[in-house]
Amino acid sequence: MTSYCHVGISGNEKADTAAKSALSLRVTPMKIPAADLVPRVTMLISEKWQQFWNSCAGNKLQAIRPTVGGHQPKSSLSRRDKVVVNRLRIGHTRCTHSYLLTGADQPECTTCQLPLTVKHILVDCFNFNDTRNKHFVASFLYGGIIQNCRRT
Repeated sequence: MTSYCHVGISGNEKADTAAKSALSLRVTPMKIPAADLVPRVTMLISEKWQQFWNSCAGNKLQAIRPTVGGHQPKSSLSRRDKVVVNRLRIGHTRCTHSYLLTGADQPECTTCQLPLTVKHILVDCFNFNDTRNKHFVASFLYGGIIQNCRRT
């Protein structure tokens, strides 16, 4: 393989010639400490894991953690509160998903007759507008973000 970026630069022709002659040398087995390989192997495993994670269709957990790995955000929330927040983020609660375990029909909102989902309760249902306005900052909720964008 020829590198044309070195043509005409003093000394580079010698370096190119030396590099080409090294290709004909016999490769000798070298012992490499395992500690030198660990970072590279770790990176390769992380890349494969991320590729697999990205290829999973319908993975609701990607909304919470799009990148795999040991990222642990610092939080003052208790373990139980973190679980509650994550369940809300992926839309799985006893109220909205217990029908899957009981074999019942999916519950509907009594006001809107639409499927009862976390998003419907927190963002869409007009029955909860007053409660949302009272307890949430407008930009906190998805719907609030859209409303703020429309105002500006």
